[in-house]
Amino acid sequence: MTEEKSAAKLRQKELFLKKENGYDKMDEASLAGMNEYCESYKHFLDNAKTEREAVKAAISLARKEGFVPFKRGMSLKPGDRVYLSNRGKSLMLATIGTRPLDEGVQICAAHIDSPRLDLKPYPLFEDGGFSLLKTHYYGGIRKYQWLSVPLELRGTIIRRDGSSVEVTLGGEPGDPFLVIPDLLPHLANAQSEKPLGKAVDPEAMNIFLGSRPYPDTEVSERLKLAALNLLNQKYGITEEDFLSAELCAVPAYSACDVGLDRSMLGAYGQDDRVCGYAALKGLFDAKAPGKTAVCILADKEEIGSMGVSGMQSQAFDTFIDDLCGCLDAHIRTCYEHSFCLSADVSACYDPNFADVYDKRNSSFINQGISLCKYTGSRGKSGSSDASAEVMGYIRGILNDAGILWNVSELGKIEAGGGGTVALFMANRNIDTVDAGVPVLGMHAPFEVTGKLDCYMTYLAMKAVYEA
Repeated sequence: MTEEKSAAKLRQKELFLKKENGYDKMDEASLAGMNEYCESYKHFLDNAKTEREAVKAAISLARKEGFVPFKRGMSLKPGDRVYLSNRGKSLMLATIGTRPLDEGVQICAAHIDSPRLDLKPYPLFEDGGFSLLKTHYYGGIRKYQWLSVPLELRGTIIRRDGSSVEVTLGGEPGDPFLVIPDLLPHLANAQSEKPLGKAVDPEAMNIFLGSRPYPDTEVSERLKLAALNLLNQKYGITEEDFLSAELCAVPAYSACDVGLDRSMLGAYGQDDRVCGYAALKGLFDAKAPGKTAVCILADKEEIGSMGVSGMQSQAFDTFIDDLCGCLDAHIRTCYEHSFCLSADVSACYDPNFADVYDKRNSSFINQGISLCKYTGSRGKSGSSDASAEVMGYIRGILNDAGILWNVSELGKIEAGGGGTVALFMANRNIDTVDAGVPVLGMHAPFEVTGKLDCYMTYLAMKAVYEA
């Protein structure tokens, strides 16, 4: 009987797929590498709270790694490293491989925009003894989460003469924070009876800017004037300049460790800068790629990937076509033989909300990078649905590199849903699969990830570039 049990256990080990906590497989060198990587990632997050800041931070890092601006028609050879900024809001980088581009490229595509509160074109007004800023939320937020949260104002203003002004109000030591106060519970009876999604009126998500009037009782709108006067003194702007500005409110948190054991990382904007940084760092560290390695840091994913800096733009096609022109290749042939890891986050299983997850098909913390064959909603709507061949290909890469990974869905079938840039890459005739870091509290002002998963995602990106 003992022999039969032993044989059964051996057979079970051979046939079953066992999900394990990745820390049981990490040695001291791996743990040290993980901690070093996560510290650099936290530093990146604190300097990249908007897509423009992310592009600037990425270019700064890329230059230190030997990347140079790409110019159409330039001479390229294996090992050359180039980047192209698309209007300062998205970024494409490439390390030229030893194989011709007609054999395809290895792509890791992430997005660097995150949910936030944008200012309306005419944002500044006064009411009730306060100066305020009107907002329009960007991306899929849960509105109540953004109340009573310390906020920073960040962005770019283009003056009438074409000069630009960078705004970082709240981002420097000693700066004041902004806030949208929540309703006190003593007066919230009617609000509490509303459905959660209706409890906060988006038109009432106005940022409190100040309460001290301009020191002249002879003028009207003294609170608005006082606020605008301070902005003019600091940035040299007038009210008209708001019409040519991209200003947004983001949480005033710095990235930090989470948990008594410091095994987790908390910050704003990890969806999807956690994958964006992994794709970037993986490209930096990839050694002698055979196929040309391409990193994409895209904008506008949270609102459908539209616009000139989104993944539906032809900017990416133009970049690849120009690379093909430099290396005597054809873009259609290149796409036919290319592979793309659509690097976006997945939903981490949360035991506090277990009823919306299919536990057997969920991403669990500390199990590594999470592959997602399809996203979308209900009947896989809006998903590219990676083929069995593509899933087999990425499995092979990850297994050969000794990287921890799992496969998941985005919750129960009709619990909700979401999308990524995968379908836009697949529509270009590029084999594509979604993969990324599981996130707790996705789209909240403060998101949480596992350090082990962040590190494994970086190693996975590096392995894709080197495949």
